[in-house]
Amino acid sequence: MSPLSIHITEQEVKTEFHKGTERFHTIACLVGIVLNLIWVISDYVVFPERCFDFFIFRATVSISTLFFLALKNKIKGGIYFCLFYLVLGISIQNAYMWSLMDAIHFKQHTFAYIALFIGAGMLVLWEIWYSVLIFIATLISNYVFIKVNSSLDISDFLINGGLLTITVALFSVFLIRSRYRLTIKEIKSRLELSKSKERLQEEHTTVITQKKEIEEKNTEILSSIRYAKRIQYALLPPEEKMNELFEDYFVFYQPKDIVSGDFYWATKLITTRFQNDDTEIYLIAVADCTGHGVPGAFMSLIGNNFLKQSAKEKTVNTPAQALDFLNANVVTTLNQHTTDAPVRDGMDISLVAIEFNTKKLQYAGANNPIYILRNKELIILKADKQAIGSVSEELKAFTNHDFDLQTGDLIYLFTDGYADQFGGPDGKKLKYKKFQDHLIFVAELSMQEQKNYLKSKFEEWRGTTEQTDDVCVVGIKIT
Repeated sequence: MSPLSIHITEQEVKTEFHKGTERFHTIACLVGIVLNLIWVISDYVVFPERCFDFFIFRATVSISTLFFLALKNKIKGGIYFCLFYLVLGISIQNAYMWSLMDAIHFKQHTFAYIALFIGAGMLVLWEIWYSVLIFIATLISNYVFIKVNSSLDISDFLINGGLLTITVALFSVFLIRSRYRLTIKEIKSRLELSKSKERLQEEHTTVITQKKEIEEKNTEILSSIRYAKRIQYALLPPEEKMNELFEDYFVFYQPKDIVSGDFYWATKLITTRFQNDDTEIYLIAVADCTGHGVPGAFMSLIGNNFLKQSAKEKTVNTPAQALDFLNANVVTTLNQHTTDAPVRDGMDISLVAIEFNTKKLQYAGANNPIYILRNKELIILKADKQAIGSVSEELKAFTNHDFDLQTGDLIYLFTDGYADQFGGPDGKKLKYKKFQDHLIFVAELSMQEQKNYLKSKFEEWRGTTEQTDDVCVVGIKIT
């Protein structure tokens, strides 16, 4: 008899699933109850005038969940009903809190709401209809509370964090579904393997079965990551926008994995920073988030979002102030609900503001310098030796650099992926000196030719060696 012919009933799988996950889900439920009460501290800091009302709502949700948890063995659905009730209650609770906030407080509370769905996506395993009901209830409760309590309209809701929250909630639905299906398949496979060993001990057939299951899991995981790539690329400035912003430029962007920890961002602002009259300022940033692949991609989403916010902040008028804003918000976001050691993930970034009419440049950097080539002479504008998201007792302000540009100047922003690539005849790093030599050599070529040359030299150096890190190099010519 082949192990593939062994029949495992759905009830056997469900029983094993419940037995294997009940303790974990019970702990997760208890942690959620406690954290929901602890987060009243955040309510007090963000919105002290309504803190007591919010605490009553939080206490009601947490205590009622604790009551159901104590009776979980007598309730249909057991621990899954308790978890469902807790996540649903916190979501409706957050919707109510949102509806009482103005736009500024609304933004500040957005990431607490997002944390709920990210936490659920990472910790909860249940059937998809639980997630669908919570998603629908979230939409309805936000719509009703906004209509009844808030002076904000739907467009204000979406712009100030609602759309991002809905997107994360929808992503969590698919994440939970994918993890649940993978876990069910894994349990079913484990039971089949156990029975096959007991009955037949046919090692060869077992290996074939496991290989097939692994391939199926990898296919599903890769499909999810490829979908995440589509989301990440949608956040990068499209070629049409870059063409509108910069007359002569190139972008060499080559992730190590399907998704990337490197990203670039660009926009145009109308400001009175340099003159009394309205002036067009063009912003361009290149960032390298902690790690690469999926962890780096999550950080890039956070960095991209805060950069967009900084461009709208009236108190942010220089690249250095933008990095201060980014740094403060990244530190707060990653550590606002952390009870253990603080999260030390972050990013290195260079941010440039260019006023083409007066040929004025401002720059600030977190560990990432920029290069300016003038008549084949390399000028280095150095960065501050601190990363975005670095945790210290006091956040240090970033330094703002002013620079007068000339026609023909070449500006280069980059991450460390190019210079850190291993390869060559001795398998060593390419290093920044060789990278600088490449830039000087191509200074008189067109920007597209420069990109092609840098890419070909990178691949030539890498050879058959695996790509070390994500690579992002942006060049801009002053015309």
